[in-house]
Amino acid sequence: MALSRVCWARAALWGSAVPPGPYVARKLQFVRSGLAWGAPRYLFPRQLLIQHFWTPKQQIDFLDIYHALRNQSHPEILSYLERVIPLISDAGLQWHMTELCSKMQRGTHPSKHDILALRECFSDHPLGMNQLQALQMRALSRAMLLTPYLPSVLLRHRLKTHTTVIHQLDQALAKLGIGQLTAQEVKSACYLRGLNSTHIAEERCRTWLGEWLQISCSLKDAELSLLLHSVVLLSINYTGTGR
Repeated sequence: MALSRVCWARAALWGSAVPPGPYVARKLQFVRSGLAWGAPRYLFPRQLLIQHFWTPKQQIDFLDIYHALRNQSHPEILSYLERVIPLISDAGLQWHMTELCSKMQRGTHPSKHDILALRECFSDHPLGMNQLQALQMRALSRAMLLTPYLPSVLLRHRLKTHTTVIHQLDQALAKLGIGQLTAQEVKSACYLRGLNSTHIAEERCRTWLGEWLQISCSLKDAELSLLLHSVVLLSINYTGTGR
């Protein structure tokens, strides 16, 4: 249960990074000034109530909303991967990246081998964490439900920090064993890593999480840009996610 609380706390933190609209922002100002508290939290439960107080239906609806926000960044991230193919000096890695992008376009879920074959591309030029361009970091931030409206140096730092946290959680989870998690803990862990698990059967979530952990635990710290991109690569075409 402790792991579940950590995962959901992180997911809630990411969700809170989504900027509220002007009307909600004004309501928040009233709340902070003490002029109103009772009505807004019931009118705007997604913005003003922590997840613990959401009803079961609200949990599904709100997580769908947040995932839709993540989805908006996916085409941009995949398009960027296609554009960097000519920048990859190794012919074999070029071929693997081309194949991966083709699979993603065809709606095919990539295998562990498809992902790990490209680890060298994501450890240095052109897709290493320190080589990512500002536009790509903004898109990746949206995929992580982090605000993209920061200077590049801060975007890079936040992406590094959040990806490192996930990597450390993965190592702890691999030692614990997925079999020790409840159904809700499994779904929470999957959602944190990019999969909209609210509409996927438990066993399918366990399978997906197992694939994720195999990839994550194979990566070194210098290769964490690949783990960051896997939030999109592993979730976008997984069976049962279409909505």
